[in-house]
Amino acid sequence: MSNFYVTTSIPYVNGEPHVGHALEFLQADVLARYARQRGAPTIFSTGSDEHGTKVAQTAEKLGKTPREFVDEVSAKFKELLTDLNISNDRFIRTTDKGHEQRSQLIWKALKDDIYKAKYTGWYDVKQEEFVSESQADPERKKPDHPQAYQKIEEENYFFRLSKYTDRIRDAIEKGELNILPVTRRNETLALLREGLEDISVSRPKDKLSWGIPVPGDKTQVMYVWFEALMNYITVLGYPEHDDFKDYWPANVQVIGKDISRFHTAIWPAMLMGLGQPLPKTVYVHGFITLNGEKMSKSIGNVVAPAEILAKHGVDAFRYYFLRHIPSYEDGDFSWELFENAYNNELANELGNAVQRTVVMIQKYQGGLIGDIPPSEHDIAGYNAALEACQFDRALDEVWEKVRGLNQYIDEAKPWQIAKDGDEEHLREVLAQQASDLLQIAELLEPFLPDTSAKIRGIFNEGIVRPTETTLFPKTEQ
Repeated sequence: MSNFYVTTSIPYVNGEPHVGHALEFLQADVLARYARQRGAPTIFSTGSDEHGTKVAQTAEKLGKTPREFVDEVSAKFKELLTDLNISNDRFIRTTDKGHEQRSQLIWKALKDDIYKAKYTGWYDVKQEEFVSESQADPERKKPDHPQAYQKIEEENYFFRLSKYTDRIRDAIEKGELNILPVTRRNETLALLREGLEDISVSRPKDKLSWGIPVPGDKTQVMYVWFEALMNYITVLGYPEHDDFKDYWPANVQVIGKDISRFHTAIWPAMLMGLGQPLPKTVYVHGFITLNGEKMSKSIGNVVAPAEILAKHGVDAFRYYFLRHIPSYEDGDFSWELFENAYNNELANELGNAVQRTVVMIQKYQGGLIGDIPPSEHDIAGYNAALEACQFDRALDEVWEKVRGLNQYIDEAKPWQIAKDGDEEHLREVLAQQASDLLQIAELLEPFLPDTSAKIRGIFNEGIVRPTETTLFPKTEQ
């Protein structure tokens, strides 16, 4: 199979990892595991975005150097990746020497589209973003606003983004750049119809020293968002490394809806300026609310990934966020919703199907399964859902098979067949149950890798090898 390359956006290290980061890691992980499962050589990259004003300011408040601060926070993101069983092959930090060197090569390669001019306008420190007059919130222009814009007048370098408006629109309309879901595609097309403006891509070093120096100009550093986007190709060794030649363009880039403009307008323009192909798909996920409200540290309604993982383990976490957070919309987390999904779906439906099958094979056949027939259940819907980054629908397809198996057990009544003494028919029914569970395990592998491995370990040798406990012990609500 052809090579497969998937990326997440690289989280900004100004704060702690949260469930939104976890969701994005999980979605990209499913795509990477699915590609590997089909035999595709795969690179899955994530990382941390570590430059910019906010990082420098936060480090100063904490009495740390920017480097000390980003080392600490970047380590927390790596820890979350491990805790979530994320199978990334690469973790790039924008403070890596290699990224700095390759970013400067990209800047030089884009020199025909970069010019110096005076910038006068608004800067949103919270988002590390220059804000045009038409986009600026009037309230935030007021100096006493808690998140007031900075009024900036400075000489910066600009990128000729406006030059690429028509080319980007054509690429999207022709399907060369696939943006999922269609609502996000339409948002980008609406932005392009308005016309893109040239963007500032540097800051004076005397105002921000924590950044990558602009080649040939010691007075300027690269604007954090412009430089951070480069990570998707610097991690592959742009321009000369074989990984770049073999894996670019990316098959899927997974991002959040708040940074869609950067990835569906600015990033494509940069690639066009470099003469490089665009990513095949940009998948844009929504936000997660808590009990129907936006999560906010200031009002104390934040749930940390570690809190959920400690209570229910990694596969239950993966299951809830991949199935019960809509892939194409915003989704909600509450402990009640999570507990219901855990007890009713993972414990009662999947865990129960495995446990019933194990107990009956042990009781009626001494643990011997015999010949397991190949599964004949259709998985076209599952495959189509994953191709469209509809993780929730793919798991719906799996759960149809889980519920179908429980229904089959109830209708076939193996206990009655055993009572009637029809050993051959009983062996066929129990072998079919094992076959169905092995197919379910295969379909679950990209989503719940530990659970998948446990189910295969129980059934795939023709002899039942039960686990010490049920897969998902029920919990008190």
